[in-house]
Amino acid sequence: MSRPAAPLPPRDTVAAHNRHLGRRGEELAARHLTSLGMVVLDRNWRCDAGEIDLVLRDGRVLVICEVKTRSSRDYGDPVEAVDRRKADRLRRLGVRWLLAHSCHPDDVRVDLVGVLAPPGGPVEVEHVEGVG
Repeated sequence: MSRPAAPLPPRDTVAAHNRHLGRRGEELAARHLTSLGMVVLDRNWRCDAGEIDLVLRDGRVLVICEVKTRSSRDYGDPVEAVDRRKADRLRRLGVRWLLAHSCHPDDVRVDLVGVLAPPGGPVEVEHVEGVG
């Protein structure tokens, strides 16, 4: 005889968990990138066109960074979540950030940090430079 499926947690509980996981991933990504010598200029910058997770300086290059955090690989690797369309959107958001901050870097790059943070397991951080 089969057992009934376990009840799903309330939506607000799932949303709170996802927000917490996302914040944790962004913090881990920022620590990783600063350990490489980058400087965080902004976090969770928003405008009417969207949000940039991290804006950093890597020497004279402005880095627009998307952070994808997952607790498992059940739905794919975190870095697989950013396709060309998302990378193009991040570039457009980068231009908006530059205009809002009157910043004139030598170059702009879009990076991706994938964070895999399984409950009770080791955290993996993958940094991909120049996506899309």
